[in-house]
Amino acid sequence: MKRTHLLTAAATAALLTLGACNSEPQTVNTYDAQAEALKNAAPVVLPPAIVASRTFRCSDNSLYYVDFYNNDTALIRTTQEGMPTSLTSADGGPYAGDGYTVSANADNVTINGKSCHV
Repeated sequence: MKRTHLLTAAATAALLTLGACNSEPQTVNTYDAQAEALKNAAPVVLPPAIVASRTFRCSDNSLYYVDFYNNDTALIRTTQEGMPTSLTSADGGPYAGDGYTVSANADNVTINGKSCHV
């Protein structure tokens, strides 16, 4: 008796589930309100990517954290979580800005006249 009730309940649930299906074909709206604006939009310019992120120890035992970017810029910090200072390089020369100079993106560099290495 209990088995019959369980089978009847399961069959009823299955029929209710199937009865909820819509047999009409689905219509898809292909209109895009922004299509024209996107077609005429300027190309997206990505932000600069980090080429190298280096930690330098200098001859006076000080540490500098420098992130070099692919657009001839670098960010230098005196502490790992410190406020970065932006440096730029003109024509492949040293990175300079706001009282800092870094000779190059290499393992051995000169930072503010001090010999530093990775």
